[in-house]
Amino acid sequence: MSNLFVRTLRENPADAEVPSHQLLVRAGYIRRAAPGIYTWLPLGLKVLRKVEQIVRDEMYATGAQEVHFPALLPREPYEATNRWTEYGPNLFRLKDRRENDYLLAPTHEEMFTLLVKDLYSSYKDLPLMLYQIQTKYRDEARPRAGVIRGREFIMKDAYSFDVDDAGLDAQYQTMRDAYEKIFTRLGLDYVICSAMSGAMGGSRSEEFLHPTTIGEDTFVRNASGYAANAEAVTTPQAPDVDDSDVPAAEVLDTPDSTTIDTLVAVANQLRPKDEPWSPADTLKNVVVVAKHPNGEREVIVIGVPGDRDVDLRRVEAALAPAEVEVATADDLKNHPELVPGYIGPTAIGPNSAKRTIDEQGTVSGSVRYLLDPRIARGSAWITGANADQKHVFNLVYGRDFEADGTIEAVEIRAGDPAPDGSGPLELARGIELGHIFQLGRKYAENLGLTVLDEFGKTRVVTMGSYGIGVSRILAALAGAYHDDLGLSWPINVAPAHVHILATGKGDDIFETAERLAFELSAAGFEVVYDDRARVSAGVKFKDYELLGVPHGLVVGRGLADGKVEIRHRATGEARDVPVGDAVTTMADILRADLAAHGE
Repeated sequence: MSNLFVRTLRENPADAEVPSHQLLVRAGYIRRAAPGIYTWLPLGLKVLRKVEQIVRDEMYATGAQEVHFPALLPREPYEATNRWTEYGPNLFRLKDRRENDYLLAPTHEEMFTLLVKDLYSSYKDLPLMLYQIQTKYRDEARPRAGVIRGREFIMKDAYSFDVDDAGLDAQYQTMRDAYEKIFTRLGLDYVICSAMSGAMGGSRSEEFLHPTTIGEDTFVRNASGYAANAEAVTTPQAPDVDDSDVPAAEVLDTPDSTTIDTLVAVANQLRPKDEPWSPADTLKNVVVVAKHPNGEREVIVIGVPGDRDVDLRRVEAALAPAEVEVATADDLKNHPELVPGYIGPTAIGPNSAKRTIDEQGTVSGSVRYLLDPRIARGSAWITGANADQKHVFNLVYGRDFEADGTIEAVEIRAGDPAPDGSGPLELARGIELGHIFQLGRKYAENLGLTVLDEFGKTRVVTMGSYGIGVSRILAALAGAYHDDLGLSWPINVAPAHVHILATGKGDDIFETAERLAFELSAAGFEVVYDDRARVSAGVKFKDYELLGVPHGLVVGRGLADGKVEIRHRATGEARDVPVGDAVTTMADILRADLAAHGE
């Protein structure tokens, strides 16, 4: 410890809000270099490398082969797949001295595809699985929680190459099984959730989420085993209802009713009925802006039941690769038909008299109008009349207005039915640790990756993509394995197996502690030895608890009676053993702990 490059802190850093971030900084594992960018210190790097090795072990077991690409890449391959534009502001772009465009890679699909294209040309070369562990870059608008969401991060990305879909299915399942082994070895709880492919493209997509209250992803699950990212939950289209008894639509004065609650109150005054009007009887029209990668700001109106709120992340997933935000007053200036607080469908979307469609099918003259699938054709609503202080009653979908389509837009609630009919859903939060995709032929087609099959015909290769957030795994481990005193690592990822403390002033204490450290190290165990001579026992114990090495061996006042103390960091259990048995006893404990973690 007297030579170890570490400085522990007793107070939480001001910019750290979650325990994993606080403890990794306080224990001297990472140090902030800039927002979302961190330096790895010796202890943190040791843990990181052990996580990487577990990932490598399981990749090797699948037959995957490791490569390593540069992080600085040319623009052209990303232009070919349109991701130079699709990534929008999340991409770090730069120019060299000759004004050529480059990027800092957020992911490497294009480079893997081109590498295989360069070297392979026959079906006999396939199947193939390649992977790398590499630093990635994304210009996150809101970096958070230390290394959980940063601008620079370490990722394992693997790619499978097959001649047909059956081969892709087989490699996808192999990698899915490998991920389960990785997270089990790491000791991290995980849930496999159906997910959206987003900018990656492809068909089948699943996330491996670590449940935690500080997670940035909302997912749903139920007792029957259904699990999905909230963005991927689908809602069946509500069946048509009979509108034959619904009176004609009627526009009424509804003063000062710009919110759903005030509208319901006014409706119950104007048209009282046996079962009072509720927010579920209203059609709320929310105006959003889709910021497309080409810079276009498209205003879109989304109609949802008034008792539901719009979830912008679900909207964004549905409109990918566009980014989505709530429309501003400036956005509304260009659309006078959108009267704030009184927006209704009759003057927008396909209902607008200003809408035109040219010979190429391009729609103009009115904003797009999309409906939540819960809006049934034939259902009647109270909604805005597109005039100040006015709403329309008994407006029927299909009779009085139409929409441009449907969109998954509203928040998912606990108790909502699962899409597969397996029962009610519960909500939870989690950290995304891994994401696997069946990419299909998108990248191969764009970049010309083909092989000749057994009949001499050209076949486009089909691909899979399999990512793991290596650096955020470390943060997830820190979040899962800590207590009020500090970190408490599982032995297979800890920076050392045993932490030896010399707590006293006599030379015999330090000589004995050093001998035990040497003997345990010679036996193949990793040791941190606190040899600091002018540091109190209290400080040494606090550092031991903060650093989180799973086992401790204390040489102190008990040495006078021929005893040393063995401690277990996670449980706090401690017991004295004869100094002559200390190495053997500790070695047995460490071997048993390593074996329990599959090492």
